[in-house]
Amino acid sequence: MVGPAARREAVAHLQAVMGLSERRACSFVGADRKMVRYRSRRPPETELRTRLRDLANERRRFGYRRLFILLRREGEASGVNRIYRLYREEGLTVRKRRARRRAVGTRAPILVEARPNARWSLDFVHDQFACGRRFRVLNIVDDVMRECLAAVPDTSISGRRVARELTDLVAQRGKPDMIVSDHGTEFTSNAILAWAKDHRVEWHYIAPGKPMQNGYVESFNGRMRDEMLNESLFFGLDHARSAIAFNTARPHSSLGYQTPAAFAEVFTATGSGAAQIKGSAPPPVAQPAPHGVTEMAQALIAAG
Repeated sequence: MVGPAARREAVAHLQAVMGLSERRACSFVGADRKMVRYRSRRPPETELRTRLRDLANERRRFGYRRLFILLRREGEASGVNRIYRLYREEGLTVRKRRARRRAVGTRAPILVEARPNARWSLDFVHDQFACGRRFRVLNIVDDVMRECLAAVPDTSISGRRVARELTDLVAQRGKPDMIVSDHGTEFTSNAILAWAKDHRVEWHYIAPGKPMQNGYVESFNGRMRDEMLNESLFFGLDHARSAIAFNTARPHSSLGYQTPAAFAEVFTATGSGAAQIKGSAPPPVAQPAPHGVTEMAQALIAAG
């Protein structure tokens, strides 16, 4: 028996079933009689518990830290420890299985300048409608700001469509110094190679079978699937386009639990010093492209 609650239950069981006195039951269990008689004087906190359950039902994959941030935004003055206690007492804990991963060999990361548009990452995430028809979402993430610059759902997205989306995004936000993606046919098409050459954007391809080299957008894809795609039922393309606005209100742990949009606004207003505000992480470190991969674009262009 571990903990006061278990000892109280054991004493009550001995008294009810065996007919023992409280003194003898406590001696058998090894419990203090004051501890057995203790009754909590904590207030019920009904309103806070109700609001916490409502937020947990709306964001069923959020842990207590992000729920605490949402409550703090609403003016709740309780500390994180109290929110964690209520979170556990209400049975809202979200458990996740994670595979054990081991690092093999040595890594040689390169520093990316801590500013917007220093590096973008591209990748696709797949899902299906209620009717069974499949669709995909093109995610474009700023690795420094952790901001989803675009999430484009459609039933078919070709290389030319990716180039058009990038052109529109560059017109709105400016040109990135570097773009990272895998070797999907959409990203190795002649349209993308010509776009990178025309806009003078360095395009890195990760090594085949190494998604960890594109970890920022892969992490974003996992969060999107866990917190949105698996929790939503889409009835059509218009419904998916209106519903997928994933990164506007979600607090990000690496940004001091600010939203990426709010962090980007403060960063733009205050400059590079904003990377250290509110306990946020230091400038991120990105994985370099493997040797020989950076020249693949020129090789593919030469081959036609």
